Amino acid sequence: MDPVDRIPIVAIVGPTAVGKTAAAVELAERVGGEVVCADSRTVYRGMDIGTAKPTPAQRARVPHHLLDVADPQEVFTVQRFQALAQEAIAGIRRRGRLPLLVGGSGLYVRAVLDGLRIPPVPPDWALRRQLEEEERQHPGVLYRRLREVDPVAAFRIHPTNVRRLIRALEIWHHTGTPPTLLQAREPSEEDAIRIGLGMDRRTLYARIDRRVLEQVGSGLVEEVAQLLAAGISPDAPAMQGLGYKEIVAFLRGEVTLAEAVRTLQRNTRRYARRQLIWFRADPAIHWLDVTGLGPAEVAGRIASVLASRLEVLRLS
Repeated sequence: MDPVDRIPIVAIVGPTAVGKTAAAVELAERVGGEVVCADSRTVYRGMDIGTAKPTPAQRARVPHHLLDVADPQEVFTVQRFQALAQEAIAGIRRRGRLPLLVGGSGLYVRAVLDGLRIPPVPPDWALRRQLEEEERQHPGVLYRRLREVDPVAAFRIHPTNVRRLIRALEIWHHTGTPPTLLQAREPSEEDAIRIGLGMDRRTLYARIDRRVLEQVGSGLVEEVAQLLAAGISPDAPAMQGLGYKEIVAFLRGEVTLAEAVRTLQRNTRRYARRQLIWFRADPAIHWLDVTGLGPAEVAGRIASVLASRLEVLRLS
């Protein structure tokens, strides 16, 4: 095996607002790493505040990859992320640096580390509109249908995540095969080191609530308004993410700003719970409790884990 290919990927995962980005920057500076962002929203240009992208200062300190690679109006697929991430990781390895895969989008992380085979089914917009209408008229129908054809996929997808439900049913409709069976694993990163950051649930929720307030104070409403003014449809996939659909409702006059903020805080807490469920299911993740720790301290804890794991890999 080429020595370059023996440079492992270090994945840093965990729920939103746990401090992955700041810790990764500190760690990258210590170990000579570069960050590959594994987030389904930070790929979009012009969506900075609501996606909690790394700040310009953080990006100046450490190279970040897969930020701002898509237009908010386009559909960005897991398959495209997988290809771009693999390309970025290969480049980082060629430079003799350590690739850090950092983010909270579990499917994106798995696509890279587990060599997930993505079903080659292109979007069927007519079918998607039909399914959306069925769900609008009969809430819950898509989840019940998926549970019948692919119980495993239904277990992994939240009943209200209409976009992912539609994609799973779209795959089944065109292939006649449950999506779970098509998404077989072909392990491609056996030496990957997986680190999970967790903290006391009450502390995490307080951080989430505070971050939402900071995002609004930093111009989240103005960011969403600018996207709409630029012609980005509120129905675009990118606009269905946390921080955007809630503010769109406010800009439409459907709710007050205070109501939108409370809804965003609640939805983000729920998302964090789902992230934890997803990542806790992976026995290969080494979990660190980072409650009360600053980014430098968290980076130090991760570096200690890496030192021991890299020594094992060197001897293997």
